[in-house]
Amino acid sequence: MDMISQAAFGASLNAAQSCTLVRPPHGIKAVVFDAYGTLFDVRSVARLAEELFPGRGAALTDTWRTKQLEYSWLVSLMERYEDFWSLTERGLRFACRTLGLSEDESTRARLMDEYLRLAAFEDVEPAFARLGNLPKAILSNGAPRMLGAVVEHNGLTGAFVDVISVDEVRVFKPSPRVYRLAPERLGTPPESIAFVSSNAWDAQGARAFGLWTCWVNRRGAALDELGFAPDAIVSSLTELAALVAG
Repeated sequence: MDMISQAAFGASLNAAQSCTLVRPPHGIKAVVFDAYGTLFDVRSVARLAEELFPGRGAALTDTWRTKQLEYSWLVSLMERYEDFWSLTERGLRFACRTLGLSEDESTRARLMDEYLRLAAFEDVEPAFARLGNLPKAILSNGAPRMLGAVVEHNGLTGAFVDVISVDEVRVFKPSPRVYRLAPERLGTPPESIAFVSSNAWDAQGARAFGLWTCWVNRRGAALDELGFAPDAIVSSLTELAALVAG
């Protein structure tokens, strides 16, 4: 990369990290959401974790989530696919063992079932109302049963034109094979799809593929150093809806 390109990249990266609401290009025909951490709060399992393991609930939840994602990347690299339910259970086993927590089959089942009942973030409903009739879909690592259950639990069954699982291509994000599912299933060109994720690496993966992307940076985190930035960064889904719907 020459000095001019480096300077331009640095400026665009700094701008993205302190993003004001820059509207996407005209022609957004659909909005595709990541599920876990974006629409549904994976840390809502911490309440049950704390009940089962007093004083250790937050540590268990954080370690569990970290391993859940790490395992998805590792099995993808090894080309040995297991669905997200299986990897979620493996991550839970690891987290309990690492933290020295004794868990029997009943305890593990209760914690796993919480992933079928994750709470939607408070900004989901107002954001969806602002987006109106613009087609909305989910593109997620989740197994179909997991996604169907959590969508139904939150009363969102009629909100989506499609709920797409990586099961169809048997590899996890950020593989471009996953992001390609969105334009294929929706029949919409990549540049006309807004992809929304609270995971920076996910938004950057979608951007690398060619989708217009928005990172929902609820925690004010630093952007991953992957060499490019999402098209927009917001702090909530309601900001995203204002950006897309106007």
